[in-house]
Formats: sequence, C-alpha cells, structure tokens
Amino acid sequence: MRALFLLLVFANLAFYAWWRYGAPADAADPAPLSRQIEPEKLKVIAPHELPPVSAAKKPAPAPIACMEWGSFSVADAPRAEQALEPLGLGARLAQRRGEEIAGWWVFIPPQGSRQGALKKAAELKDLGIEEYFIVQEESEHRWALSLGVFRSEEAAQARLAALRGQGVRTARVGPRETVVPKVWLQVKSVDAPLQARLKEIARQLEGSELKDCP
Repeated sequence: MRALFLLLVFANLAFYAWWRYGAPADAADPAPLSRQIEPEKLKVIAPHELPPVSAAKKPAPAPIACMEWGSFSVADAPRAEQALEPLGLGARLAQRRGEEIAGWWVFIPPQGSRQGALKKAAELKDLGIEEYFIVQEESEHRWALSLGVFRSEEAAQARLAALRGQGVRTARVGPRETVVPKVWLQVKSVDAPLQARLKEIARQLEGSELKDCP
C-alpha cells in the first residue's frame, strides 16, 4: 500500500515537471495582419484629430400663419401701408375690409357755421393734421370736426393724447355710435423677427392694434 502511494506521488511530480519545463509554448500567429480586411487602410488617429461632435440643431420655429394690423379708415389705410413698405412684404401683404360699430369719437365741437368749421380746419392743417372731416348732417353735431371714431374709449383717449401733443387744444372724446367701413392690413407667414418689427411699427400709430388673423 505504501509502495502504491509513493508511485502516485512520483507520477504527479513527473507530470508537473514535464508540463512546466518540457511542453512546447503555444505557437504565435506568424502573420496576424495578413488575415485582416484591407489592413493598409488602418490608421491610428490622435485624440485631437477626432472630429468635434456637433450639437443637435433645434428645429426652426414654425411661422405664425397670419397677423393683421388695424383697424384703419379707408382714408388712413394707405398711410399705414406706407409704414410697412421698408419690410418689403410684397405678396405677403393683403387687406381685409369690413364694417365696425364705433362707440366713441374724438371731435372738435360745432363751430356754428360752415365758415367757422373751415377756419378750424385750416388751423388743423397748420398743425400738420390731415385726418379729419367736417360734420354737415342735420344734427346737434353739425359743423363739428371729427378727428376719428373708435371702438373703445381707451383708443379714443390715445388719439386725443396724440392730438394734444401736436398742439390741438379744443378736441374732446365723446360717445357716438355709428357704423364705419374699416380696413385691416394682413401679413402672411410671419416669423419671430418679422413679428417684432410689426409690433415696433404698430406702437408708432396710436389707437392701432396688432393681432392674429381671425
């Protein structure tokens, strides 16, 4: 039994010695590059040569379908269109016409006669004011001078303030319900920069309003 045990020990030692010192090393691949696909096209790239990762582009905001500016009397509409000429709108500019019930007006009280009304009109022209008309109908307002009709008292007060800035001292605001033809200027395909320009122009004309098209 002892002899069998010693025989197994010597056999294990002999196998270890052969494995450690006598077994051939794994053969190295003599030509690893030869089996690669198009090795001549391989190139080592330094970190600074890597292309920059471009930031994802934000989609451009969709243009607003349409905006309109107004409302203007038929006589005032050409002046408003002239204010928009620097924008070069071309076919993007159109008109929408309709009627509005004006509940307020800015006026100079009746002057007593046609001659008195004409004299007051001449004074307005000297101040550079062209937007007015003389009321000639048979009513309590005959020979008054209308300086604009408006849907709201706020808009009428804004017009009055502008007139006072031009030197008109006798004008006042009062209620007067009447149906008047009006013009809205519509601008199509408005993006954010154009919208900003339109708001800037609209602020220069007292009593006007810029809004989305109906």
